[in-house]
Amino acid sequence: MDWLDQIKWDAQGLVPVIAQEHGSKDVLMFAWMNREALEKTAALGRAVYFSRSRNKLWFKGEESGHVQTVHEIRIDCDNDVVLLQVTQLGHEPGIACHTGRHSCFFSVLRDGAWTPVEPVLKDPESIYK
Repeated sequence: MDWLDQIKWDAQGLVPVIAQEHGSKDVLMFAWMNREALEKTAALGRAVYFSRSRNKLWFKGEESGHVQTVHEIRIDCDNDVVLLQVTQLGHEPGIACHTGRHSCFFSVLRDGAWTPVEPVLKDPESIYK
């Protein structure tokens, strides 16, 4: 059986993906992959996602330069979530979020409100032209 056939794809042919930083184990972002994106990720050693809003493959860093090198691809016990161990390139420290932050998970619930707790490392206006 093909390794891709073992993934439990949803009704739209997608699987949720978590990108985790290889060294620190920080959770950087959440995205989606279709079969082609996962196949390309494995072949290239670079994160390729599926953009639901654009309905096309999204090579992480194609606009921002913030590429993710993939060290390892894992699936969970139910075969319905993918975990990528990545090195975030393109800025030091790595920026994974389109807001210019290291991680997309930069807000914490405090006193009934979402509070940003991670700094903007680079102004998004200067990242996306």
